[in-house]
Amino acid sequence: MPKCSYCGKMYDLPRGLTLVYNSGKVKHLCSSKCRKNMEMKRRKVLWITKSKDEKKR
Repeated sequence: MPKCSYCGKMYDLPRGLTLVYNSGKVKHLCSSKCRKNMEMKRRKVLWITKSKDEKKR
């Protein structure tokens, strides 16, 4: 089970998107929502910060 490079969520393998760059770097994304926000270089998104705060507890 890969882990999303953007939000950190674990997801099943047939779903999601795997980006492979020419440099050999691989990024796994769980949804198009994560892909679009990563392309816009957003990091302080409310739904990501909420999930990280819940994991700390």
